[in-house]
This record gives sequence, C-alpha cells and structure tokens, in this order.
Amino acid sequence: MLQTLIILLAILFPHAAFSAKPAAPVLLFDEGHKQHFLIEQNKALDLSNLAAIFKGQGFIVKSSDKPLTTELLSRISTLIISGPFQPYSRMEIAAIKNFINKGGQLVVMLHIASPTAGLLTALGVAVSSNIVHERTNLLEPPGTTNFYLTDLAPHPLTKGLSRINLYGAWALNTRLAANVIARTSQKAWVDLNHDQKLDAGDAVQAFSEIVTGQLGHGHFIIFADDAIFQNRFLTGNNRTLALNMAKWLKQGSYYQL
Repeated sequence: MLQTLIILLAILFPHAAFSAKPAAPVLLFDEGHKQHFLIEQNKALDLSNLAAIFKGQGFIVKSSDKPLTTELLSRISTLIISGPFQPYSRMEIAAIKNFINKGGQLVVMLHIASPTAGLLTALGVAVSSNIVHERTNLLEPPGTTNFYLTDLAPHPLTKGLSRINLYGAWALNTRLAANVIARTSQKAWVDLNHDQKLDAGDAVQAFSEIVTGQLGHGHFIIFADDAIFQNRFLTGNNRTLALNMAKWLKQGSYYQL
C-alpha cells in the first residue's frame, strides 16, 4: 500500500522529488595526526576562522582525531588535512584515494613536508626537500621565505585575486602543467645543498605552490603552505582565496550525497 502511494505521488507531483533542498555537505578536518593548529581554538595560528568560512557557505564542519578509514570518509564530502606532524599509514592513504575516486574532495595544506609525502606521491605530486626562497614580491616581516604570488592561473580558486601571500612554503611538482594554479616568480630558489645561501648548487626557477588534480570522480587541492589559512593570515586576498575554495568545493560536494 505504501509503495503504491509513493508511486501515485510521483505521478501526480513529478517535480516534488527534485524540489527539496539537498542535505548540507559534511566537511571533516583531520586532527588525528598530531596537528598543532585546530578549528576548535582561536589562537593566531589556529583554523577557527577558516572553519567559520565553510560554515558560512552551508557546510557542516566537523573534526576527528581518529585514523582515517573508508567507513569514516564515507560519511563526508570533503576532507581537509592541514599541518600534520605524523605520517599517514598505507591503509589511510588507500582509504583517502578510494574516497576521492568515489567523488570525494581532498584539501592538503603543508606545514612540514614529510608527513604528507607518501600521500602526495600516491596522488602524483612531489614535494621539495626544502622550503622556497624568493628574491622578489617579499612580505613583512623581512625574510626570503615570506612572499606573495602573482602568477595565478584562471580558476575558481583565483577568481577576483591579484595575489596570494605565503609564509614559508614548499615547492610542488605535478606531471600536468594544467593543474598548476599558482607559481612563484622565476627568481625563486630552493636550497638544494642546504648551505643556507643561494649558489650554483641550488634550483632557481618558478615553483608551483598550489596544484589541483582529478582522481576518478573526485578531485584534490594541494597548498604548499598551511599558514595561508591560519587566523593571523586569513585576511585580504587570502580570505578571498578561502571563500573561493569553499564555494568551489560546495559545488562539487553533492556528488557524494
């Protein structure tokens, strides 16, 4: 009887099933890998303001200090990994790849490179062994590792932006140049021989700082710096970047629902 009633309603009101507002997408911040900067805290380097931006765009924002499993990730549309200090296990990396392949969205923001190296390698992205220095576009406080990017590719992430500020970033490398969203100037360098000065043993070129990628039905974004979205630095263009990211991820999040 109930099944007959449902069929009858579908015939009489064919658009009713499509008029209901979709359920709110769930975004999860991983806090299970010794992260120091959290969404529940309001200190200068925490991520509470970033979480608020996602909530403002209609996300249900959660955090977890548990290992990342297929079952846990099946309940969310977007996973954010920001500033981990503990590596991800093979099982976790497999679960994350499966999550993306089925339509999930992953955002990774680097503080130190080594804890995410295995995950990034599995996604086809390599990370440098040392941070990037610049000789142009420098920021205050003075130093060669605080600088801004102006080489921005047209993309929903960069809409309305003229620059993005970085405060200690790594260099990223992806096989697909089309996936590079932001680069340094050509005068940037990485201290390959670890002698803390620019010389013939170092790499000098434009380095990728924001890259995206597709895996199955889902996609990922890798930021070479996590400070971009910390409370202290989440102002001006960086805040616009965060808002653009939330809007873009919101559009893709319903594939999971």
